[in-house]
Amino acid sequence: MLISTSDPGARLPSTRALVARYGASPVTVQKALRELTRRGLIESRPGTGTFVRITRTARPADYGWQTAALRTPMAAAIDVSATMRTVSNDHIALHAGYPDRELLPERLVRSALTRAARSDAAFARPPVSGLPELQAWFASELADATPSGLTPPAASDVTVLPGSQSGLSSVFRALVGPRQPVLLESPTYWGAISAAAQAGADVVPVPSGRQGPDPRDVARAFDETGARAFYAQPNFANPTGAQWSREAAGEILEIVRARSAFLIEDDWAHDFGIDTDATPLAAQDAHGHVVYLRSLTKSVSPSIRVAGIIARGPARERIRNDRAAESMYVSGVLQRAALDVVTQPGWGTHLRHLRHSLRARRDLLVSSLREHASDAHVDGIPRGGLNLWVRLPDGVDLRRLVRDCEADGLIIASGDEWYPAEPEGPRIRLNYSGPNPAAFADAARILGARLSE
Repeated sequence: MLISTSDPGARLPSTRALVARYGASPVTVQKALRELTRRGLIESRPGTGTFVRITRTARPADYGWQTAALRTPMAAAIDVSATMRTVSNDHIALHAGYPDRELLPERLVRSALTRAARSDAAFARPPVSGLPELQAWFASELADATPSGLTPPAASDVTVLPGSQSGLSSVFRALVGPRQPVLLESPTYWGAISAAAQAGADVVPVPSGRQGPDPRDVARAFDETGARAFYAQPNFANPTGAQWSREAAGEILEIVRARSAFLIEDDWAHDFGIDTDATPLAAQDAHGHVVYLRSLTKSVSPSIRVAGIIARGPARERIRNDRAAESMYVSGVLQRAALDVVTQPGWGTHLRHLRHSLRARRDLLVSSLREHASDAHVDGIPRGGLNLWVRLPDGVDLRRLVRDCEADGLIIASGDEWYPAEPEGPRIRLNYSGPNPAAFADAARILGARLSE
C-alpha cells in the first residue's frame, strides 16, 4: 500500500480512514505506519494525530579555515585502508594483516576476560609500566632465549603497551626525534614507516630481501647518515617473511654496537613460527643496544591490544615517560586477560595447533598460485609469519590489478605501501591466515586470469 509523505507537516487520516481508503486490513495499515515512523518520515503526536515530518535541509559545514590553521602536514599520510578494511563474506580476503578467528585461542580468551572482569583489575589503576606479573612474563620469555653468561632482562626493564604500534611511536619520538635519520628495512611494516614519519624522523631505507638486509648495506647506511637507530624485523618480517641467519644477525648487532646505536627489534610474529622458531636478537644483547618489541595482539586477539617493550638504561626511562604522557597506563582488565591466556596450560597446545594450521594454509596458497597464477612468483617460502610476498611481472599496473581483482571477488593489497621509498618492482602481499582457505584455488584463478590480460 502507498501512504503519501510528500506534504511536510500534513496530518495523516486516521487508521479507520486509511483502511477505508486503501481497502487494506487494520494490521497492514498499522504495520505501514510503524515502518514510516521507523524511517523518520512521520511522527505521532499524542492527542493530536499523526503528521508527515518536516525535513530540515542542513547546510554543509565549511572546514576551509582548518587549511590555514593546520598548515603543512608533518608527514605524508599513509592510507591504511588497504589492509585494515573489512569486506563482506562473498569476497575472498587475502589482504588483511590479522589471523582468522578460527586461528585464535577463543575459549582461553573468553574465560580470561570473564575472570579479569570479576577481579580487582576491573576497578584498580595499574602501574604506568604495567602489571608486575605481566612485566615478569615478558622478561622471562626473552630470558629463556638468553645464552648463559649474558645478563637476562629484568621485569623492571619491561613497559606494557596498548599494542606495539603505540610503542613504535614512542620509540621513534624518544630515541630518534624530529629531523634525525633512522634506518628502516625496505620493504617493511607500513605502521613503522608511518610512526617514524609522524615523529618527524628522516627515514633512510636499507634494501632487504629473502634473507634480510646485507650487513654491508646496514654499515654503509649508518656511516653515510650518522643514524643512531635501525628498525628491523629479524624474524618472519612483514611483508617479506624473511628471517635473518645467525651469522647476519651477529654481524648487524656488532655494527650497531660499534656505532653506539640502537636496533629497534619488532618481534611481531614471535608466535607464528612454522618451520622454525623465532630467535630474538635481543637475547644476544647485554648492553642495551636492542630495544625489543613483543606483541600479543595478533596471536591472542585483536581486541586485546597488549604488547611489551624491553629497553634498558636511560632509553627505558625516555620511552616510559613518553608512554605515560601519551596514555598514562594500559587497561588493567586487558593486561590481566592477556596474562591469563599466555599462562594457561592450553596456550602451548594452541600454539602447536596454530603451527600446523599455518603450515597447511601457507602450502595450499603456494601450490594454488603455482598451478593457477604462474606469473605470480613467490620469493621464497616463508618459514613463519602470516604472509606471502609475491613478485609480479614488470609493467603490471598494481592499482588496476587490485581494482579488477576486487571486481571479481578477490581482495588483495598492493605491495607499494610497505616501501619507505620507491619499490623495486610490482608486488602484492597475500595473507594465508585469513578466512576461508578453501577458496585459495579460486583466488589464484582470479589473480592468474587478470595477470594474463
